[in-house]
Amino acid sequence: MNLYTAAQMREIDRQAIQERGIPSTELMENAARALVREVRALPIPGPGFQQDGPAAYITRDGHLLTQEEQAEFWAMRRRSAIVWCGPGNNGGDGVAAARLLLEMGWRVKCVLVGEREKMTDDCLEMERRLSEAGGILEDFDPEDQEQYTGYDVAVDALFGVGLHSELRPDAALAARMTRWGTGWVVAADVPSGIHADTGDVMGTAVRADVTITFSRGKPGLFVGKGAVHSGRVAVADIGIPDDLYPEDECRTMLVEQSDIHLPHRPVDGHKGDFGKVFILAGSRGYTGAAALCARAAIRGGAGLVTVSVPEDVYPIVAVKCDEAMVRPWPEDDGELVEQAKGCDAVLIGPGLGQGERAERLVLTLMKELTCPVILDADGLNLISRHIDVLDERREYSTILTPHDGEFARLSGCGLPIADRLGTARSFAEAHHCLLVLKGFRTIVSANGACTINPTGNPGMAKGGSGDALAGLMAALLARRGKPDEAITAVYLHGRAGDLAAEDKGEYGMTPSDLIEQIPYAIKELI
Repeated sequence: MNLYTAAQMREIDRQAIQERGIPSTELMENAARALVREVRALPIPGPGFQQDGPAAYITRDGHLLTQEEQAEFWAMRRRSAIVWCGPGNNGGDGVAAARLLLEMGWRVKCVLVGEREKMTDDCLEMERRLSEAGGILEDFDPEDQEQYTGYDVAVDALFGVGLHSELRPDAALAARMTRWGTGWVVAADVPSGIHADTGDVMGTAVRADVTITFSRGKPGLFVGKGAVHSGRVAVADIGIPDDLYPEDECRTMLVEQSDIHLPHRPVDGHKGDFGKVFILAGSRGYTGAAALCARAAIRGGAGLVTVSVPEDVYPIVAVKCDEAMVRPWPEDDGELVEQAKGCDAVLIGPGLGQGERAERLVLTLMKELTCPVILDADGLNLISRHIDVLDERREYSTILTPHDGEFARLSGCGLPIADRLGTARSFAEAHHCLLVLKGFRTIVSANGACTINPTGNPGMAKGGSGDALAGLMAALLARRGKPDEAITAVYLHGRAGDLAAEDKGEYGMTPSDLIEQIPYAIKELI
């Protein structure tokens, strides 16, 4: 799914209205109808409703309702919504949605947060239509907060994609009040307070259960805190022609299963056809990292996997690896380099340590190898001292897989990273590498483009999960050598984690459980 920035969306809206002659009020009505469709589809009561048992509701005469009586009660009950509106066109979407809900028999409270003098022409037109339908756009009264609680659904239409600064005090209060009560929170286009391009929370932001974004997705809905605050995201067509969206100018994409393709293994293939992986990893106290990488590479389909480890941990790693070939480091660095040159992809770093020989080997391999090289963990820490080595390698033949802390050491940026997309894009462009910035919604960036990965879960936040990703990525790169395989690896790694969570739960799942699910994640694609 291509994602468009706020500036791009404003230009597309302008072209639709001014050059194609589509009335702006028509687009607003279409947006409102999309909002209302999603609101009406929500189960009532909302996610925050507390129910103590099958007979939680009590009638006036004290009779406890059965489950069947409860279902009938909620079916007959008049549903309610509070719609929070700003003075701009996002607010106009909300006012139009309030009118539609009112016409459908809902009990609706429509609230204006902001100055009436700043209402746009379209927002004023929607207020006129609401008035004709018997509704009122009320001014927000921060002193009388009780009147704004107790609704089944709260609709956030305070601000759209154009917000670039913190919410004013009255809007910030309204944003917090959307979560007061037990109902659903539905955001129009972008949750108010979320930067549409970066996902950054600008002071205070609405935390929605569902976000209905108009026309196309926006990057900030899928990265950082924006992904947390957006809840489930649905993209609604509001009538803007498809040809107005410049796909060649789109620099950010949300990967979907339909974007991921893996080739079938030919029936007459042999192990040499499916990629040779060389892994330089492990040290005293960190033998598990080397073993996890190897197992993930094997589960990812590699034909041959060689694990090169320091001699003092060789017996331990050899016992842990049945399917991979484990070799102790030879005394001569040149011999180790020749072993790596005989492979199709090289993974450097997991559990490697930062000793003098490890550093020398990393620098030598980076200068000598022409195949794809993945740097992870200590490989990243070591190369951060010699960042110029990245610039000397062939463009996009180096894949870096840092989490935020490792990336801060590499790039010198501060933590937390406010704009993960922009920062990842800039670093990858500056150093001609492919960057995999791991974390919630991992970002893959190369050649000015960014891909956001939606798979994965908090159960993967455990030591060893990164080793599994590195090994899987090495296997896929060894097979075809294309940078796009990094995107495939990230997607499959997250999907395998989701399958492991379904089986074992997020608390109890382990990186080994994730690795065992890699084949099942792959089977979904073939």
